[in-house]
Amino acid sequence: MKAILCTKYGPPEVLKMVEVEKPTPKGNEVLIKVNATTVHIGDTKVRRLEPGLGPVKDFFFKPMMRIMMGFKGPRNKILGMELAGEIEAVGKNVTKFKIGDSVFASTEFKLGAYSEYCCLPEKAAIAIKPTNMSYEEAAALSNGGITALIHLRKANIQKGQKVLIYGASGSVGTYAVQIAKYFGAEVTGVCSTANLEMVKSLGADKVIDYTKEDFTQSSDSYDVIYDSVGKIPSSKRKKSLTKSGIYLNVFAVSGNIKMKVEDLNYLKELCEAGKLRTVIDKRYQMEQMVEAHRYVDKGHKKGNVVISIK
Repeated sequence: MKAILCTKYGPPEVLKMVEVEKPTPKGNEVLIKVNATTVHIGDTKVRRLEPGLGPVKDFFFKPMMRIMMGFKGPRNKILGMELAGEIEAVGKNVTKFKIGDSVFASTEFKLGAYSEYCCLPEKAAIAIKPTNMSYEEAAALSNGGITALIHLRKANIQKGQKVLIYGASGSVGTYAVQIAKYFGAEVTGVCSTANLEMVKSLGADKVIDYTKEDFTQSSDSYDVIYDSVGKIPSSKRKKSLTKSGIYLNVFAVSGNIKMKVEDLNYLKELCEAGKLRTVIDKRYQMEQMVEAHRYVDKGHKKGNVVISIK
């Protein structure tokens, strides 16, 4: 089968398409024929060996990242954390899935989604794909969507509360706007000029163009501020919060995320009810993985970048 390998850390060009042995599922595993995967910031951080927490924190976290991921290159050389596809084979002990099921899944730090086939344990974060979504749309749900859901649940958002989503046009941000709105919040999205209308279309009640206005200089205050890109300066993080307001940073709480099948099914239900959709910025073929990583490295993607695997 074809797979994209990352044998060493570096720029997008370290990614190479090669032929590798097709995996065989163990007794508790399913074999998924991957139809779509994504390129998000987590993939590029692994490829670059850059935690992305800022110069000082990166200096201390890089050695830890090498221990976790591999010293000279990723231990799991096939990258990719999100996928959607069809169950092609099941192990003898599998009871939840059957051959032919259309699914979406997160491989988490097992990685492995940049390939034509991927084996995952039956108990991994795998769920039946939303019926009204393409494979490309569903693939992005399993990381970006679930990240937004878990983070916003921590805030225990109540109906009528004011919620600000910073980085509202990114992968996590586009889902966060919709989920916060579903929870009953009055949502303000912060993004660049080019993305204002798109964020409005997701249900944001107000939008702020960060290139023209600093939201912390306004008299408005919020019950929840969710920094979905981790870019609000620490000196400004609490300026616009109410007295009992909550600040959430996507990077500060990411380590506490545990992908659960129940959460994937919750997102599936929202999608099928028309309450949640995936924003796709660009689509690439598997052979264009280097180009896709170059694009994501620029840091200006709108929603998600998906890879079609045929």
